Amino acid sequence: MSENEAVGSSGGLVPVTEGDWAGWSVWQGDAFEQRAGPFYERREDDGSMVAAFRAEERHMNGAGFMHGGCMMTFADSAIFTIATDALAGSHGVTMHLAGDFLDPARVGQLIEARGEVVRAGGKTIYVVGTIRADGAPVLSFNGIIRKITRR
Repeated sequence: MSENEAVGSSGGLVPVTEGDWAGWSVWQGDAFEQRAGPFYERREDDGSMVAAFRAEERHMNGAGFMHGGCMMTFADSAIFTIATDALAGSHGVTMHLAGDFLDPARVGQLIEARGEVVRAGGKTIYVVGTIRADGAPVLSFNGIIRKITRR
């Protein structure tokens, strides 16, 4: 799927059936996320969720490392992937997102986010996680999701 196919299209989570990301899924219809990533997700054998993308030149800052805003955008997306089961099909918004940068990420690296829901009850979901670049930790993050009802 090209970036332009995602812009303005409706959809949701769509399985990828070909290429390097076969077996993963990607959100179709989220123009910002497609331009920033695209970001992929899948359920692991242990039931946990993982989000990932491949670092490209366009994700780098002037020093040649991944732009902090790109990493935080990915973390924002990843908290929803990690909280898939707690969201139980409902929508949500980010109430809080914080991150600690641990090391730079570079072009070509596989960027993966994993974590856990540490508390979920009512309309609030608390998530913690780590982003790794080729297995090395580059960002620790925590976020709070507020479940919402679409109008």
